[in-house]
Amino acid sequence: MTGPTPSQGDLFVLDSPLLTEVRGEHSLMAYPFFALAKSGWKKPLIYKTDTVSIEIGPGPRGVATIYDKEILLYIASLLVSKMDAGERVAQDFYFTAHDLFRVTGVNGSARSYTRLADALERLQGTQIKTNIEAGGEGQTGFFSWLSEATIKYTKTRVGEPRMKGVQVRLCDWLYRAILKDRRVLEYSPDYFQLGPVERRLYEVARSTCIDGPVQVGLDDLRLQLGYQNSLKHFRHALRGIAEADAIPGYSIMLNEPDIPAAAGPKRRVAAPTLVTLIPKSTKLTPE
Repeated sequence: MTGPTPSQGDLFVLDSPLLTEVRGEHSLMAYPFFALAKSGWKKPLIYKTDTVSIEIGPGPRGVATIYDKEILLYIASLLVSKMDAGERVAQDFYFTAHDLFRVTGVNGSARSYTRLADALERLQGTQIKTNIEAGGEGQTGFFSWLSEATIKYTKTRVGEPRMKGVQVRLCDWLYRAILKDRRVLEYSPDYFQLGPVERRLYEVARSTCIDGPVQVGLDDLRLQLGYQNSLKHFRHALRGIAEADAIPGYSIMLNEPDIPAAAGPKRRVAAPTLVTLIPKSTKLTPE
């Protein structure tokens, strides 16, 4: 038996504006759930280790991108702010595009509203399957980031549509992860000014450098970021990012051994390149 039907006024009580910092769920920071692209990525994404399995399938508009993720970060921040305030929380959110744009630094042009509609479609259409548990529960099968996503609008006197708000329903998996696990971390406001690879580097550093610097192999880092181009291409991109010191709050150091491989049957193989992610608050002492 269902409860009373909400009134029209109850349906459209705004959850915005967001008055706290942006926060994100730990697993979505640590692992590559989103395509490093501005438009929809049309190919499946797969990430597998000995302990973690992630499969991402494209919807009609492709896989949700790292830029589409801004909407999930905004929704997660609204959810956490309600929890912190002791308010009743649910999976449904109703917010204004204007406030989303304010938080993420997007201008309110007509093109931005079109991109928002496309992003909502990708978030609803993308199919995710993972063995990462959320809220102490595992699940099989695929799910979407948003089980519902609707843009509400009114019409002007001349009949032109005017956006009123965005209504979404967050998936069970992410809702449980935030509500029960409470593994959320704050984001730097500068995150939204970063490019796709820099965003993922920031997220990996933010989620792994909890107790200080972390060192990881170059290829392992490439996979953790979800970088789809070659290792050689990734090495070149990472050098540029490291030289530019482009990650807010973190520095990147590449340890590239210069060991030429000798000819003959006993030739030596060069040691792998290691990458060190270092919180800028860490004081390194010379060896």
